[in-house]
Amino acid sequence: MFGSIILIMIFGFITGGLARLAVPGPDPMPAWLTVAIGLVGSAVGGGIAIAIWGRGTQAIGLLSFLGAVLLVVAYRRFVQKRPLTGPDALKFPERGIGIDKFQERRHKMEDLVRQAQGAQAESAADSNLRKLSDLHDAGILTDEEYELKKSQLGGGA
Repeated sequence: MFGSIILIMIFGFITGGLARLAVPGPDPMPAWLTVAIGLVGSAVGGGIAIAIWGRGTQAIGLLSFLGAVLLVVAYRRFVQKRPLTGPDALKFPERGIGIDKFQERRHKMEDLVRQAQGAQAESAADSNLRKLSDLHDAGILTDEEYELKKSQLGGGA
């Protein structure tokens, strides 16, 4: 019994995930919502197929998937209030279930990237100042040249 429920959830997740991939653009949502879209879409689409063609039809799988795709389309249009086509369809949504958590993670990643770039720039400047100091110590640069280059690099006072 428990194994059947887990298997149904996995199939719902796969169907919901494929439905999300079928609609272009980002659709960040929690895993439970992906499972729900897969399960509800499969139930509705499968029910329609059975009502039209009967129980033994091969169209159940196709209509189950199409039902899930239509739910993703409805979610994007009515919950996220985004278009399905055009450049705005490819932008990260501002509304939706769980969007605030995705935006928090995105902002944290952007901050980490900025910090890494700042540290990289800082270490490059330190490295250049060290090289300049080595050239001065070796007698290749005069005091005036050294001070001029040091002030150009931002290390001089």
